[in-house]
Amino acid sequence: MQRSRIFICALLASSFCSTAAFAQDSGFDRDSHFDGPYITAFGGVAAQPSDARDSVVFDTNGDGVYEDTVRTSSGANAFTGFCNGRATSNVPSTGCSNDKDRVEYGGRIGYDKRMGNIVVGVLLEGSGNDILDGTTGFSSTPAFYELQRGIKFNASARARVGYTPGGGALFYATGGVSGAKINHSFRTSNTANTFTEVNNDKMVLGYQYGGGAEVMLTNNISLGLEYLFNRYNDDKYYVQVSGGGATNPFVLSGGNVRMQPSSENFTYQSFRGTLSFRF
Repeated sequence: MQRSRIFICALLASSFCSTAAFAQDSGFDRDSHFDGPYITAFGGVAAQPSDARDSVVFDTNGDGVYEDTVRTSSGANAFTGFCNGRATSNVPSTGCSNDKDRVEYGGRIGYDKRMGNIVVGVLLEGSGNDILDGTTGFSSTPAFYELQRGIKFNASARARVGYTPGGGALFYATGGVSGAKINHSFRTSNTANTFTEVNNDKMVLGYQYGGGAEVMLTNNISLGLEYLFNRYNDDKYYVQVSGGGATNPFVLSGGNVRMQPSSENFTYQSFRGTLSFRF
């Protein structure tokens, strides 16, 4: 998937550069560019950063602080390893299947105000992607405990400020707030305990920032490239562990242990191609 992402980005960049050269040589009404309302459709790749240090963390006393250790009857740590992604077996030595970059898609409405060569604007955007972020812990039983999350959709409001060299093209920075519907899932090979997911499928808040460029194909249609950094605060979801025998590590550690991914933030990057119609 890494190679596919590089290929898609290179293809978008190549197409953009060719279009920019064409637009600069065309005799459009440049005084009217990037001024007024517009709608945009976009598509591209949602890519996750390296999260090899992710783990599963525990709250054994219900104080909301996930810094506790689940221990066996001998006092040893009951968890022997962690990895990012989905479990491939009950032991950490086989590793996990890595998180995958996925397709992203969506649309926006916006309004720009041009003042000479400076453009300022606001936009409302909705998007979705198939990105999945997984974290797995392994106990000495042996057993795996896999927590996974993905974005169903998000809605964002951003501002943008840009520069146009007399029309024809726009180079801009953008940033703002965003809300995402995140769906979690849990899977384990442990059959001795009961696992209950809490605060699943909730809206969470976050932010976005990045930049991009657009070139006009006609006086009303523009083609663009855009990069966004996305981060959402996702610290409410957890899995409640109960049940088990008297020597069960979860019982020895309090009887109602909570677990969640160590990263409280769901972070990914967006690489997009955009197509806009200006009214």
